[in-house]
Amino acid sequence: MNFDVIIAGCGPTGAMLAAELRLHDVRVLVLEKETEPASFVRIVSLHLRSLELMAMRGLLDRVLQQGRRRPAGGLFAAIPAPVPEGLDSAYDFMLGIPQPVIEQLLQEHAVELGAQVRRGRAVTGFEQDDEGVTVELAGGEKLRSRYLVGCDGAHSTVRKLLGVGFPGEPSRNDTLMGEMEVGVPPEEIPHQLTMPHQRFWLRPFGGGRYSVLVPAEGVSDEPPTIEAFRRQLRAVAGTDFGVHSPRWMSRFGDATRLAERYRAGRVLLAGDAAHIHPPIGGQGLNLGLQDAVNLGWKLAAQVRGWAPEPLLDTYHAERHPVAADVLDNTRAQVELLSPEPGARAVRRLLTELMGFEEVNRHLVEKITAIGIRYDFSEGEGARAGEGARAGAGPDLLGRRLRDLDVKQGRLYDLLRRGRGLLLDRTERLTTGGWSDRVDHLADPAVELDVPCVLVRPDGHVAWIGDDQRDLDVHLSRWFGEPAG
Repeated sequence: MNFDVIIAGCGPTGAMLAAELRLHDVRVLVLEKETEPASFVRIVSLHLRSLELMAMRGLLDRVLQQGRRRPAGGLFAAIPAPVPEGLDSAYDFMLGIPQPVIEQLLQEHAVELGAQVRRGRAVTGFEQDDEGVTVELAGGEKLRSRYLVGCDGAHSTVRKLLGVGFPGEPSRNDTLMGEMEVGVPPEEIPHQLTMPHQRFWLRPFGGGRYSVLVPAEGVSDEPPTIEAFRRQLRAVAGTDFGVHSPRWMSRFGDATRLAERYRAGRVLLAGDAAHIHPPIGGQGLNLGLQDAVNLGWKLAAQVRGWAPEPLLDTYHAERHPVAADVLDNTRAQVELLSPEPGARAVRRLLTELMGFEEVNRHLVEKITAIGIRYDFSEGEGARAGEGARAGAGPDLLGRRLRDLDVKQGRLYDLLRRGRGLLLDRTERLTTGGWSDRVDHLADPAVELDVPCVLVRPDGHVAWIGDDQRDLDVHLSRWFGEPAG
C-alpha cells in the first residue's frame, strides 16, 4: 500500500480530516485538483461548535488571530434576536474569517502533523477490493490506499463514481455575491443596507470595498459579470451604487441534496460531497469540519486495527441525521426570506416567538451545532434536542462536553492528541488495557453532576457512571478490545 488513506479535496473538510488521521500516525495523502488556493476572499463564520473543535486540537489561538468575533444572535433567517444568556459553551460567539485563511491554516496544520498534500492532482477513477482502493489520477497515475474519502465538494467526482444517490431539490433561485468598490460617497450608503426578504445586502468590507449580495436574474452555471450585479442592484435597490473593480464575484444556488449513504465499502464521503444546502445561517463549512472530526478517529481506529466491528458505520449513523436536520432548517429559513404574504406572516409570527428565551436558545443551538445529541442506544444516530449544560446528569449522554476547568488547566487541552478521555471524579476507576487509546484524569473537583464520564475523541460523552465493569463494557464498545 502506498498510503493508508487518500483524501480527494483539500478544502477545510479534507484538511481537517487529514490532520485528525495524522494524530494517530495514519499515512495520509490529500489530492487537490486545483493548482493554487482560491484567490477570492469570501468571509465565512466559524460557529460555536467549530470553535470548540479548534480549541480541542490546539488551533483556537491561531484562528482567533485571523478573524473577527461576532455575536451569536440573529442567525436564524436573519431575524434580529439577542444572544441567549448562558449558552453552554466557553466560546459563545461566532468568528468571521476569510475562507482562504481558514483553508490555509488547516492545511498547514495537517502538513505539520505529517500529511502529504499534492495540488493539481484530480481523481478520475478508482476501484476497490477487499484489501484497498486503487485510485487513478488525471494523466493515468495510479495510487494504492486502504481507504478513499471524497471531500471534493458539491460536484464530487468520488460520489459520482461511487454511484451514491444525491437526492434533493435542484436550485430554484441563484444569488450573486461579491466584493467590490462603489462609485458613490460612503455617506450616501447606510452603514449596513440589508433587505432580508429580497436576499440583498450592501455591507462595508473595509478599505473602501463592500460585500454585495443580490438575487440573480435566473439559474445558470455561468460566472457572473459586473454588469449582472449592476442590473440586479438597480432592480432590487433602485440604484447600482456605481459598483466597480470587483475583487471577486460568484453565484450560488439554493440546491438542497443529501447523499443516500456516507460509506460504501472502503470509500467514504464528507463535507459538501455528502450534503449541500443554501448558505443561509453559515452552516456548510462548519458541518464539514464536524464530519471530519467525527470520522477521523473512527477511520484511524480501523486502519490501526483496534476498531470494534460497527465503529466505522457509526459515522453515517451519527452524521447523516445531523445533515438532514441542517437541510431542513435551511429549507425553513429560505421560505422565511420569501416576499410572499404567507411567508411574511410566518416570519412575523416566528419573530414574536423568538422573543421567548427558550425558542431563541433552541434555534441558536441548532444553527451552531451545540444542541446535537447522538443517540447511543441500540439504533445509533443523532438528533438535535434542547441543549444540556455540562453537568446536566444523564441527559449529557451523547452530547458534547463543554470546555471545563480541570486541575490540569482546561478539558479541551487534554483532547489535543485525538484520544478518548476518562474524566473520573471518584478517583477509583481505571482505563486498564485501553490506556494506549484512552487517557485518564482523576479530578474530584471538576464541575459535573455525575461521578464519571467517558469522552470520545470528538468530545461527545459516551458513558456516564461509576461502575468499573460497566465502564469496561463501554470502553470495548468504542475503543475495541483491551491490549494484552
